[in-house]
Amino acid sequence: MTRQSISLTKKNDEWLKVQLSEDEFNSKSEAINYLIKQARNQKEYYDFVRMKIEKGEKSGFAKKQTRDEMLAEFKKDLPDE
Repeated sequence: MTRQSISLTKKNDEWLKVQLSEDEFNSKSEAINYLIKQARNQKEYYDFVRMKIEKGEKSGFAKKQTRDEMLAEFKKDLPDE
């Protein structure tokens, strides 16, 4: 694991101290690593959603459907209960 030295704003440092005092994390390093992992996961999710939107846009326009027709189409792929 690499070692880094970082500077935090007072507000962020206070937040980290609260997390440690509430036993959310064992160390500031653990909290920072968790936050970075969350940011990476969020970016991966946004990239995935963006790719799906672009794919949908490139596929052309869908036929116009009523609300009931759209609901029936969604439900047809659901397993029977």
